[in-house]
Amino acid sequence: MRAIREIEGVDRDRFAREILPSGRPAVLRGLAAEWPAVRAAARPGGVAGYLAAFGAGSACEMIVGPPAIEGRLFYDADMTGLNFTREPGSLGQLLSRLADAALASAPPTLAVQSLDARASLPGFAEENGIDLIDPAIGPRLWIGNRVVVATHQDMMENIAVVVAGRRRFTLFPPEQAGNLAIGPLEFTPAGTPVSLVDAEAPDLARFPRFAAALAQAETAELAPGDAIFIPYMWWHHVRSLDAFNLLANYWWSTTPPAQPGLAPIDALVHARLAIGDLPERQRAAWRAMFELAVFDGDCAHIPPARRGIRGAMTEAAKARLRRQLGQLMAR
Repeated sequence: MRAIREIEGVDRDRFAREILPSGRPAVLRGLAAEWPAVRAAARPGGVAGYLAAFGAGSACEMIVGPPAIEGRLFYDADMTGLNFTREPGSLGQLLSRLADAALASAPPTLAVQSLDARASLPGFAEENGIDLIDPAIGPRLWIGNRVVVATHQDMMENIAVVVAGRRRFTLFPPEQAGNLAIGPLEFTPAGTPVSLVDAEAPDLARFPRFAAALAQAETAELAPGDAIFIPYMWWHHVRSLDAFNLLANYWWSTTPPAQPGLAPIDALVHARLAIGDLPERQRAAWRAMFELAVFDGDCAHIPPARRGIRGAMTEAAKARLRRQLGQLMAR
């Protein structure tokens, strides 16, 4: 696998002008080296105390897995359930259990994922922030021990900052989706579809197409203070390497707001229902039409007033189409 490109000394202008438009991942070494939380992480147990000072009683949902899963949050053996449970708790309880687990020879898997820092730990975001994006975008915190998150993607731009512990990221371009053996869309470990392949020990006999994905993979190991930019819908596998890990990530969208009630994933589901059971010859014909009407966008040969859904539509025209779609789906 290739190393993810590394960029130092990034400011907001360079990020907006060069890195974000490239649509390529980038490691931003030392971006958060001066964060108080990162400095606290350099002291044994320091970051746990630092977090607790902001709100040890903050409620959170804890992920708990048995030692046997060795940190890999995934499906159970027959994919009828998951290999971990979710328990109500508090940040203080999680920190205490992580401290105990660090001393165990076969520790359980423990984590809190996507904790809204501003809501749960008031003051954390103000002391620890980045100036590359809109300051209104707040961090979400990911706290745990040696957790392994299966290859997945997010429909957002993402800057992830490693605060404590080390993390290894393995990324795949969006176009590798067909080679990643993606699991169910409706039943997932954490809300987004995941690859069924163990990216660190792939069974290429069972998943031979994954070899092509590996040929396009990029990887990097990040230390406290380092950050990574993960572009929109890039697939990423993440392994936390230490007994205590803390990551702060920033999600945001650079795309126009979706039509009310019409997110891209909804269009995907609708298309699957409408086209998925057609004969292959008909599916091939519709594949060409989708390429033409949705992805190509070239309709310069049509007078602007006659381009319909392929051209620029007024908000009134979009609203009319939404009503028509609603009536069709209600039949």
